[in-house]
Amino acid sequence: MPGQRIDLHMHSIFSDGELLPGEMVRRAAALGYEAMAITDHVDYSNIDTVVPAMIKFAKQQAPYYPMTFVVGVEITHVPPILIAPLAKRARELGAQLVVVHGETIVEPVRNGTNFAAAECEYVDILAHPGLVEHRAVEEAAAHGIYLELSGRQGHCLGNGRTAAMARQLGAKVLVNSDAHSPSDMFGQAHASAVAAGAGLNEEEVQTAIITNPWELVQRCLARQPLS
Repeated sequence: MPGQRIDLHMHSIFSDGELLPGEMVRRAAALGYEAMAITDHVDYSNIDTVVPAMIKFAKQQAPYYPMTFVVGVEITHVPPILIAPLAKRARELGAQLVVVHGETIVEPVRNGTNFAAAECEYVDILAHPGLVEHRAVEEAAAHGIYLELSGRQGHCLGNGRTAAMARQLGAKVLVNSDAHSPSDMFGQAHASAVAAGAGLNEEEVQTAIITNPWELVQRCLARQPLS
């Protein structure tokens, strides 16, 4: 199992990020990342473009960097009733990782988004779920969906509640940057601080920044190899 940084929530110019995928991967490599996923925002308007483009990058360019690259998406501001079919579509297109943009307290995300994501068999991560409710965390635990402790300004305000609820109900957490620019990317020391700041003890911090993300990477690669 690696001890280097794994970040499974990042954005490129294919949504609202600042960098091409290639520059993101190069910068991540320079920071010593072990694995990363680019998870650009998608809804029904762009999913059929974003996923094939990222698969093309993963096949033709990403292999030249010394890290594991995962093709992902972040389903964003989609009505809760459409999350499951869109997540299924992402998988059909070849996405290895499906993230859902949770009910962060700094954006007007539809009520019910957290629960719809947490009960969906095609979802891997519920990102920055804000004031996440008991039943959503129970569903996430039951379906093996990871709850995100976010390093992003604003989104991080719910980290303490997410960590406490996850501990109480047996859900797994991991730390992501939700990077949109080079300045948003961070190494393992900062990831550890994000986890500790959410109230995790030393053992839980290591699980959140090493064990859980690596486990998810392996699951994604095994379940959805790039064809």
